Amino acid sequence: MRPSRVGENGYRYYDHEALVRLQRVLMLREMGLGIPAIAEMLADQRDDLTALESHLVWLAESRARLSRQIATVQKTIDQLRGKEQILAKDMPHAMFDGFDHTVYAEEVKERWGREAYDRGDSWWGSKTDAEKAEWKAAQSALQADWAAAAVDAAAVDAAASGADPSGDAAQQLAQRQFDSLAGIPGTPGYSTGGPTKEYFIGLGELYVEDPRFAANYGGTENAAFVRDATRVYAERKLS
Repeated sequence: MRPSRVGENGYRYYDHEALVRLQRVLMLREMGLGIPAIAEMLADQRDDLTALESHLVWLAESRARLSRQIATVQKTIDQLRGKEQILAKDMPHAMFDGFDHTVYAEEVKERWGREAYDRGDSWWGSKTDAEKAEWKAAQSALQADWAAAAVDAAAVDAAASGADPSGDAAQQLAQRQFDSLAGIPGTPGYSTGGPTKEYFIGLGELYVEDPRFAANYGGTENAAFVRDATRVYAERKLS
């Protein structure tokens, strides 16, 4: 970061404004954003106070969610070590407590309307704990496969390996992504067999723009791979 001034002795000095900006940079890096994205956000959000207040809300939400997830994983560890017995009927809920879809309720309502949220929430509420656990496990597996494909694409010659976003491997993942969304009532296009082209492309953009979603794929760079692959899929197969 550019110093506020450089002394005659060569020392760099930072004023309060510069240190606040540095705090924002470090926060955005922690959220998984790359340098170009951080520079763009700093340019768009010049009000440091408003930006930091938003960061604080995000941190508080993350802390609460992480606390529940830590407790959930610890319970599973204790159960595996024989320290705690969990009844079979309670196992799915106990193992996935803290992984709560309702954390995004207001955002879903704002983006796609209350009806879309209510239909999706009703669909989710109709599932048994075992069905919820199975669905979440499938989502986790899909996200892990996306992350692995993105790493492969970054580590090797993508064009030669077929690991590029338009390659067979990435397009198979995009198909799985499409099929997963196609089964959720309230998804735009649900009544006609699956997500609309605009929704599918827009969702890919959201994975990159919002670090909370990017984290599901291992960070912003991996999320960009998902975005590019789903865009290719949409352009090829969705009218």
